[in-house]
Amino acid sequence: MTGWQQHLIIAPVILPILVGALLLAFDERRRSVKRALSFGTTAALIGIAALLLAQVDGRFGADGTPQAYLLGNWPAPFGIVLVADRLSALMLLLTAVLGFTALFYAMARWDRSGPRFHVRFLLLLAGVNGAFLTGDIFNLFVFFEVLLAASYGLILHGAGAERTKASLHYITINIATSLLFLIGIALIYGVTGTLNMADLAARVPLVPPQDLGLLEAGTAILGVAFLVKSGIWPLSFWLPRTYAAAAPPVAAIFAIMTKVGVYIILRLTSLLFGEASGMAAGFAGEWLIWSGFATMLFGTLGILATRTLTRVAGHYVLVSSGTLLAAIGIGGEALTAALLFYLVSSTLAVGALYLIIEPVERNADEEDMIMGVAEPVFDDEYTGAVVEEESEAGVVIPGTIAILGGGFIFCTLLLAGLPPLSGFIAKFAIIDALFDGRITATTWILIALIILSGLSTLVAMTRAGIDLLWTPGEDAPSRLSVVEVVPIGFLLAACLALMVGAGPLFRYMEATAGGLAQPSSYIEAVRFAPRARETEP
Repeated sequence: MTGWQQHLIIAPVILPILVGALLLAFDERRRSVKRALSFGTTAALIGIAALLLAQVDGRFGADGTPQAYLLGNWPAPFGIVLVADRLSALMLLLTAVLGFTALFYAMARWDRSGPRFHVRFLLLLAGVNGAFLTGDIFNLFVFFEVLLAASYGLILHGAGAERTKASLHYITINIATSLLFLIGIALIYGVTGTLNMADLAARVPLVPPQDLGLLEAGTAILGVAFLVKSGIWPLSFWLPRTYAAAAPPVAAIFAIMTKVGVYIILRLTSLLFGEASGMAAGFAGEWLIWSGFATMLFGTLGILATRTLTRVAGHYVLVSSGTLLAAIGIGGEALTAALLFYLVSSTLAVGALYLIIEPVERNADEEDMIMGVAEPVFDDEYTGAVVEEESEAGVVIPGTIAILGGGFIFCTLLLAGLPPLSGFIAKFAIIDALFDGRITATTWILIALIILSGLSTLVAMTRAGIDLLWTPGEDAPSRLSVVEVVPIGFLLAACLALMVGAGPLFRYMEATAGGLAQPSSYIEAVRFAPRARETEP
């Protein structure tokens, strides 16, 4: 691959960083410029991710193999390498779609509730994209810190005591997990002498038996850091409260952050502990299964116990993470393909739910609302005057209750897994894959928890819909703008597209699962990536 196409891999990381740096040159009074630049960047990221996905899938004349990009032109494992394969390209496209819609929704009024929103948002996308593309564990830590630093600012975006309390818990937990991350990295490097994922995959089978325990200890410590970010029980107490306190567009983009941890668990499990990993094969599989079950049960009970929609969404995120982790622990190509489809569908559905919650609850009691976002103001750093932003509510949509009610019902069907939508297809595919393999007690437990969590979600969402939408109230329905409706409709349309195009999408997921089960092409693409030609003097 030659020309500009070979540099496409680095674009999802470098583009939002460069635009974010450019946005720092504009003060808050130039909001229209900031919105145009950040909105154009997120739209461009969708196109870039789609092109990468087409290349690694063998479209447009590409060979369909994983692509490695040597930063600094140093070969692996000595240099920094970015790798795009079917899995990472899929996650990039999912992140870009979710980021585009969340930013679109934020422009209704949420980006005016505090300074530097667009800069932090773009840095978060850069960190998430880097985590999906990086080919070594140390740079995974670097990108994790970038996305976490941006998320600290985003979770504090706006004001209010509840948001501040939740953010302090969130920051403390993530600082502690970053320490675990470094300890795990040190132990793995001490045993293997490398942190490059492809090189690790080649060296793990050669680790002597006396060092295997140390390698597994380092991997377990590293795994705890990822599992905390995935919301695994009992380390998930922070997630529902934090996501409930965040501004709606921030909570929507945070839906992808738990999937970063799931992605890394899936990537490292396939590379380091697959069938070709010798004595380390299958490490921690049972722990993943039972931890996933506990997380699903905890999330299901939380969905039934809470009366707040934001908490329902947060506990559903836990159910989703538990389902994915348990499926990873059980393993198998068919189940991996099904869990990837479920990952995409559930992430888009939760993102749409977080966006639709705010207009649904807009007529809630004042004490239930987070203060500080209704009247955003900024100080003029030159004159000391207070500059109030003009109203940007947009064009009001008639039939607010009908639109919100339709979207809410759509989200309910998706999350509960009722036919014929993509949520049902994903859960049915998981159950079908479980029956195709060896049926054990864990198979029946996972199936029971999937059905129970779907039923609980249906009950909780129906109860909330009756209370908030279909019970006559004294107040007139809230005003709803085009800027709010379009991103919600975009996400729901994406879920509808998953249903309509389930056949071709499942073929892509099956090819992705096949590449994870046989990672030799990923390993060879990294270890034997050619260096760019040096220019002669």
